[in-house]
Amino acid sequence: MDDAPKLDLISNLPLSIIESILVRLPIREAVRTSILSSKWRYRWSGITDLVFEDDLFLLNDKLKKFITQVLLLHAGPIHKFQITTSNLRICPDIDQWILFLSRNDVKEILLELGECEWFTVPSCLFSCQKLTRLELVRCELHPPPTFKGFLHLKILNLHQVSITCEAIQSLVSSCPLLECLSLSYFDSLALNISAPNLKYLFLEGEFKEICLENTPGLVSVTVAMYMSDDVVEHFEQSSSCNFIKFFGGAPHLERLIGHIYFTKFLSIGNELGRHPITYHHLKNIELYQVSFEDIKEILVILRLIIYSPNLEELQISGSSNTSVSPEVLDLDFWENECPLDCAFKCLQTVKMTDISGLPHEMRFIKFLLENSPILEIMSITPSVYAIEGRMHMVTELLEFRRVSPQAKIKFVLD
Repeated sequence: MDDAPKLDLISNLPLSIIESILVRLPIREAVRTSILSSKWRYRWSGITDLVFEDDLFLLNDKLKKFITQVLLLHAGPIHKFQITTSNLRICPDIDQWILFLSRNDVKEILLELGECEWFTVPSCLFSCQKLTRLELVRCELHPPPTFKGFLHLKILNLHQVSITCEAIQSLVSSCPLLECLSLSYFDSLALNISAPNLKYLFLEGEFKEICLENTPGLVSVTVAMYMSDDVVEHFEQSSSCNFIKFFGGAPHLERLIGHIYFTKFLSIGNELGRHPITYHHLKNIELYQVSFEDIKEILVILRLIIYSPNLEELQISGSSNTSVSPEVLDLDFWENECPLDCAFKCLQTVKMTDISGLPHEMRFIKFLLENSPILEIMSITPSVYAIEGRMHMVTELLEFRRVSPQAKIKFVLD
């Protein structure tokens, strides 16, 4: 029995199982399977996803050589090509790799190279007409004049990319199937977005303008804004209504997340309050660092929630200090701006954080409690700077009338 030949179970595995094993291995380990047996030799060359990450532990020259060899020996289609590493310096080899990919109907390209250098994307990238996903980090992007768009692209993510505003708008509008767009770390950008199939939008940076011109399918928006002196000056000179320009093209929005200066941005313009739009699909709103000392920002919030009849969850964080101007103390504002028949019939959860107990903060909370018939939880987290006024806040909260019999107020202390 000891002399009986041993079965080579690994080599005799079904091809489908071998392929399943290879796609789950890091690319370097997948290449090393060639040593297992003659049947495994170059079997890795047919895998469709080529992912090169920092866990390869290869320095610049060895990493360049390894990627080049993998591409040269590869057989069959390449669906995904990803380089996410800080170990690779900019070199001509990268242009050759992208040229190779452009001739192999690649579907996904993700490039994030070293942190010290910016990579100029070669024009051959725009020949990858089968692309469905493109993610670029720290690079320069210059679409050629002859470029007509990526007809199959669904995901576009540009992070710290040097590209003109006109080129971004042209790129987005020439991708008819685009569903997910992420633009981050841009400066002084005036953006007009036309993408009829867009569903998910993420924006981070300095924006002089954001106009959702043609985005009827948009369901989720996240915006994080910064403001330089130039952007502030631009806002001060602006007369158009940012609220209308932003929300006018997103009638089916379901979720909205706004960070830092977003409500300030929406409050710019002279037409706030006119031409109300009803957001029947908007169910979740999160707004951070809202100034309850600014009447226009409060109007933005009121307009959003009053014209969102199916709102279920609301989260707002304050950004206030203890100095209040006489204008802010004019509490007649609430009687003048809030409709008497207002009711948030679907609102179940409200979370207020970084609250200082300022008059308008408390009136806003009171307004929600009095007009939310199925409210379950009102969570209040006071600002770390509002220590002395916490007992007064609790006393005032307990005095507010709650139209919902099951509404609970939670006062959360970090």
